[in-house]
Amino acid sequence: MNEQEVREFEESILRGANIAFQRLVVQKKKEDGELAFSRNGHVFRVKASDLDKVY
Repeated sequence: MNEQEVREFEESILRGANIAFQRLVVQKKKEDGELAFSRNGHVFRVKASDLDKVY
C-alpha cells in the first residue's frame, strides 16, 4: 500500500467507527440508556439523552 492508500484506509476506518458510535447512541436513546466512558483511568457514565448537548 502506498501512502495515499493508507490514508484512505485510515479515513474509512474512522468513518465506520463514527457511524457505529452514532448508531449506538441512537439505540441507547431509544432504551433511555447510558454509555460508559473512561478518561485518565476514571470510568464515568453518561445518559445517552445528555449526549445531544455535547455531541
